[in-house]
Amino acid sequence: MIAVVGGGIAGLAAAYRLQTHGHEVQVFEASEDLGGLAAVYETAGDPIEKFYHHLSKSEETIVDLAEELGLGDRVEWIYGNDGYYVDGVVHPLNTIWEIAAYPHMSLYDKFRLGMLTMEVDVRGGVPAFDTYDDLEAFEDVPIREFLLEHATRGVYENFFEPLLDAKFGERKTDVSAAWLLGRIKFRGERDLLRGEQLGYFDGSFAVLLDALVESVGRENISTGARVRDLETVDGAVSTLAVETDDGEGVHDVDDVIVAAMPNVLEALSGYPCQIDFQGAVCGVLTMDESLLDETYWLNIADEAPFGALIEHTNFVPPERYGGQHLLYVASYVQSREDDLWQLSDDDLEARWLGGIEDLFPGFDRSSVESFRIGRNPRAAPVYERGYLDLVVPYDLSDEVAEGLYYAGMASRAQYPERSLNGGIVAGYACADRIDRKRSG
Repeated sequence: MIAVVGGGIAGLAAAYRLQTHGHEVQVFEASEDLGGLAAVYETAGDPIEKFYHHLSKSEETIVDLAEELGLGDRVEWIYGNDGYYVDGVVHPLNTIWEIAAYPHMSLYDKFRLGMLTMEVDVRGGVPAFDTYDDLEAFEDVPIREFLLEHATRGVYENFFEPLLDAKFGERKTDVSAAWLLGRIKFRGERDLLRGEQLGYFDGSFAVLLDALVESVGRENISTGARVRDLETVDGAVSTLAVETDDGEGVHDVDDVIVAAMPNVLEALSGYPCQIDFQGAVCGVLTMDESLLDETYWLNIADEAPFGALIEHTNFVPPERYGGQHLLYVASYVQSREDDLWQLSDDDLEARWLGGIEDLFPGFDRSSVESFRIGRNPRAAPVYERGYLDLVVPYDLSDEVAEGLYYAGMASRAQYPERSLNGGIVAGYACADRIDRKRSG
C-alpha cells in the first residue's frame, strides 16, 4: 500500500494520480476536515473558502485536473477589480487609463512599473526581454535593491513598499527579488483595457475537492487519523502508526508521501526544514450591503490593523450567497507572539471593525450579520534570500529512507509563490516518481 499523509489538495491530488496509475493508496488526515487551506464555510447559498482563493491564468495544472474530473464548465474566468487605498481614497488600478491616472507616482515611475510587470528590462535605454527569465539569478538579491536598480525609488516607496509591509511585515528586507519576479510571472497577462482575469469555481473550490474525494473514494480516505510514527527497515519505509478514536493501528506501507507541512515530516522522519513560515489571520464578514462598491481586492497604504480587504461578492455575484455580501479581512503574522494572533476572536473583531470605520467613515457596523475568523500558523513561506537551498526534495530516498516522498508547502512546486496549483503539481510529482520506480 502507498500511504499519503495529509488530506489537503496536494495529498488528494497525489492519491488521485496514483490511482490513475493503478496503485493502491490510503490517505490519512489528522483533522476531521479535508482540503486544508481550501476548506469552506457555509453561507445562505454557495460555500465560501475560509481563506480567500482564486486562480491566475498561469495555473494550468489545476484547470487540467478540473477538466479530467468533469468540472471544466465550472471554472469561470472573471475580471477582478483591484484598488489601492491611499490617503482616504480608493484608486482603481486595472486598466492602462486607471494606472495612468494614479496620482501617487510620476509618469516615469508608472512607465518603469509597467515595463517591469511586462518583464521588459529598459535599463540603459535598450529594451531586453530575457533579463528576468532565470529567477534563480535574483535569488540572493533583496527586493529594495532590485527595484531601485530595475525600476525607480518612487515605484518602490509609493507602490511596492506598503504591499511588502502588509505581506511580510518585519521580514520584508529578507525576501528575495526572485519572489517578486515569480509573482509577476504567476499572475499572468493583463488586458490593458479590462484588467486581469482571475479564475474561480462555480460553487467554490469545494466543488474540486468534492470531486477529488469522490474519485479517490471515501473508503480510501481516513479522517481523524493522525500518523504518529514512521518505521523503516533496512533503509526503506516499512510501517506507519496511525492514531484514531478507536486507538492506534499499524499499517504496512511500501511508499509514503508526506503531503503536509515540513514540521510533520520532521516529526515522522527527523528530516529538518529551515524554511520559515508566516501565519494568516482571516476574517469573513457577512454583510447586508457592499463596503467597497465594485472593488474586489483592495491593497492598503495606511496604518490599518489588517493587510487587505477583499470583497468576494464584488468578484462572484452576491446572488450566489443568498444576496449576502461577503468581505475578507486579512493579515499575515510573523510570529505567534503577534497581537493579532494573541487576540480573542471578539477582540480581533472589534479591532478590525474599528479599522474599517477609520478607513470608511460611512461604514455601519449594524450591516454586519456575522464575522467568522480563521487562523493558520503556517499559511505561507517567507521567501527569503537563499530559499531554494532550503526546499525539501520530492524524493527523500537518499536523505532519509527509500520510499519516502514529500509534497507539502516546502516543496519546489511552491516556489516562488504558493498556490493550490502548486499543491497539485507537488502531489503529481511524488506520485509519478513512485510510478516510474515501480514500472522500471
